[in-house]
Parts: sequence; C-alpha cells; structure tokens
Amino acid sequence: MRQPVTRRLQAALATLALAAAAGGIVLTAPEASAAAGSATGYATQNGGTTGGVGGQTVRATTGTAIHAALCGRATAGTPIVIEVEGTINHGNTSKVSGSSCNTADGVIELKQISNVTIVGVGGGAVFDQIGIHIRESSNIIIQNVTVKNVKKSGSPTSNGGDAIGMESGVRNVWVDHTTLEASGGESEGYDGLFDMKADTRYVTLSYSILRNSGRGGLVGSSESDVSNGFVTYHHNLYENIDSRAPLLRGGVGHMFNNHYVRINSSGINSRAGARAKVENNYFEDSKDVLGTFYTDAAGYWQADGNTLDNVTWSSPGEDNNPAGPDMKSTTTVSIPYAYSPDAAGCVPDVVSRTAGAGKGLKVSDGNCTAQPPTEPTPGPTDPTPGPTDPTPGPTDPTPPGGTNLSIGAGSDGSSKASGTSFGHLRDGDLTTYWAPAGSTGHASIKWDSATTVSSVVIREAAGSAGSIGAWRLRDADAGTVLASGDGAGAISFPRTTLRKITFEIAGSTGSPRIAEFETYAD
Repeated sequence: MRQPVTRRLQAALATLALAAAAGGIVLTAPEASAAAGSATGYATQNGGTTGGVGGQTVRATTGTAIHAALCGRATAGTPIVIEVEGTINHGNTSKVSGSSCNTADGVIELKQISNVTIVGVGGGAVFDQIGIHIRESSNIIIQNVTVKNVKKSGSPTSNGGDAIGMESGVRNVWVDHTTLEASGGESEGYDGLFDMKADTRYVTLSYSILRNSGRGGLVGSSESDVSNGFVTYHHNLYENIDSRAPLLRGGVGHMFNNHYVRINSSGINSRAGARAKVENNYFEDSKDVLGTFYTDAAGYWQADGNTLDNVTWSSPGEDNNPAGPDMKSTTTVSIPYAYSPDAAGCVPDVVSRTAGAGKGLKVSDGNCTAQPPTEPTPGPTDPTPGPTDPTPGPTDPTPPGGTNLSIGAGSDGSSKASGTSFGHLRDGDLTTYWAPAGSTGHASIKWDSATTVSSVVIREAAGSAGSIGAWRLRDADAGTVLASGDGAGAISFPRTTLRKITFEIAGSTGSPRIAEFETYAD
C-alpha cells in the first residue's frame, strides 16, 4: 500500500533530524545547486546528467551525515544536493538505514539510487582513505572533492582500493574538478583511481587530477567484461601513473585535452575491441602512451592533433602493440556530442589552471583560456528520453499477440531478494517471482543470438500490484532507453533487434516483485 505523502515526508524529516542531532548535517531549504556548470561529454547523452538539480540542499561534514541525507529522502530517486565540507574518514562514516538508501560502513555508498549531487564547498571536502562506490545507480554528479589513499589491502580498506568505483548497471555519471590520489601501487595496497565495470555507461571525467598511483583506472574488469563504455576524459592531469590511463576493454572512450606527465609503463591501453578517440592531448616524459598492451586481444584508436614531448616507445611483440612512434590511427570514431577542444600546445597551461578540487571550478573556453563555469539551466531531475526516444505504451497488462520470447531465454540482473530467482522471470508461472534486494534494481532477458522485440509486459506478483513506480526499459547492448514510465504493465516501443533487454526499477513502494518479464516481437 502506498503511504500518504505527508507520512513519507514526516519519515524523511525524522531521519534527517536524527542525523542532525548526532552532528555533521545541516538542513537547508531547497535552493540552486552549489555545483556549477553543466555536464559534458558522454554524460550528456542517454538523457543527460543533472544530478540533484531541483532537490533539497543539505550540508554534511561527516560520512554518516552523507548517508543520512541519502536515507532521509522520500524515495531512492528524490533529487538531492549534498554539500560536503571537511574531512570524511572511517571514524565518521557509518551505515545508515532507510527505504531510500543502501549504505555501508567505511565507504560512501551510492547504491540503487538516482538524482544525487555530491559537491565540495567552503574550505573543501577531503575523503581520506574512504572511497566513493557507485552501484546500480544513475544520474550522479561528484564535483570539487579530493579522494586520497584508498586501500584494498592493509588497513584501513575501502571500496576495493578504488578512489571512485562504478559497477553493475551504472548510467550517467559526471565526475568533475576532483583530485584523486594514491601513495603507490598494488604492492602498497592501492588499486585504481577511477574504475568502471559490469555494464557502466555514459560517464565523463573532466578537469580532474589523477596522480601517484600504479593504476589510473579501467573500463571493464576482464577481457569478457566489454559491456561498458561511452566514457569521456577531458582536461585531466595524469601525473606519475604507472599504467591504465585508462585501460579500455570494449566500448568507446574519448580522450581530449588531457595532460599526461610521467606515465611510467603504459598509458591509454585500448584492448578487447575497444575504440579510443585520442585528440589534442599533451604527452610528456612518458612511455608507451597509446596502444594495446599486455594482451593479444586487440583494441583500436584514432589519434589526431596530439603533442609528444619526450615520449619513448617499446618494441612491438606478441602481447605488445604500441601506437608509436608515429601514432597512426587504426580506426575512426564518431563522437555524438558537441565539444571545442583546445590546441594541444596550450593543454599543460590550461589544465594547470583548471584541473582538480579547489580551483574555483574554472573551465576552458576552447581557446586556451580559463574562465568561470556557465551556470546550468535547470533541467529534469532524472535522465529522460530525448526527442527521438519512444513514448511508453499503455500500462494495460493484456499481452500482445504472438509468442513470449522470454520462455527459453536467459535472465540476470542486480542483487535479488532472498529466496527469489532470475529464472522466475521467464518460467511462465505467475506464482513465482524475482524481487530486487531493495526498492530499486534491474532485471534482464537475454538471448544467444540477436532477437527482434517490440513490446514487453511486466507482470507483478500477487499481493504486490502497484508497487513498481518509476521505471526505464533499456536496450542493454547499446545502453539506450527504449521507454520509461510509471507502474508495471504493457510497454510498446519501435521494433529493436538486440541480445539483451533490461527493465530498471528506479522507484517503488513496498517490495516490488516481478512474476513475469515477457517479451514479444509484435
């Protein structure tokens, strides 16, 4: 049963009030976001990335207060801007429970949520040995913060050793004006500074510093994890990084106007079919800045307008295919968004004046000049389909004609509630069901070969009808939104040929339960 709005608001305010009483959180009225500028790069695609624009603004000085702000929202998708000031560490970061959050001790956990901005304000925000973990979430902005010395071994540990890590169906993240640092490599207990895996797409890292780490970051955790991609890296400083600047496995990456200094072993490592567009970057005092390294699974690149300043190259080998010394392109990559790159020659200067936390959020104007950011135009608080995206069909649960293509197909998804099974989504039995571990989650139907689908029916289990609220239906191969709406039922969209289709529950009341995820060609 849906709670009245007044009761849900009372519950949200009560959670925040408890956190305020414990210290570390200040409630403020809804106001313009302290975050500045608008998302760039691939984060502008798939409906865009607006974070918590339009939501309440809350000030937090502890990790527990950040969690409390997330948990105090009416739903897991209620927009919020969390202004952070001070040092966040293990001593002040604890799990907070609530129906709109899924948090954990010792890590800033953005899990199964959407429409959130975390921005450093005042004297600055430092996440000291505490990582930021984004999982099964969408429409997230992280801006103007420092994350340093996050370990995967030794003590204390957090977030698998990643400064910022994303995994499991993450969509639309903009990380901007951050400083991500380690104090060594894997032997010292550190892992990546900026990692994406397990179906993470539409991400931009801009105006940030990544330094003093064995690993800058990766897209894809293994040669078989190639469902990630559409990532932009621009106006970042990579300094004293051994490798992975970044490592791409599958997907598309766009790197422009970055300054690479002392890349010690390898830089942009495109492999396992990945395609990288590498343009107008400045590579300095570095080795093997572009190519396929440590594997025979080839990747590809288009290199234009880059400056090489004291760059050395290793010899080609069975598991080593450097792009240099002549940096010839091996593919072409089309970029779907507008951008104005600076000339490579001025990149060291403009990056030094704009990149990192505490730089006043200055950006380049595309003519090698640093300037204050342009204030964003308030937009939707959740990524929504663009003008060419289809409108969802009616929610009448009467199935279309034809064969239910889910019978005999495969299925998977996000964490499931105890006692449920992904197989129950496609067994033709309305008495069995799959349920997510929380109030949000996603489930997929998949086939071994390309299959044409034009409609879906989501059938809720007995006793849970009306629980599913906001949802999105995605082509999991391309990452695009096929339809979005509210409430379970029948969904129609233009005929699409794919191998995997995903139903994302962005909001719900009670415990959502899907008895059948039916798919039809007509």
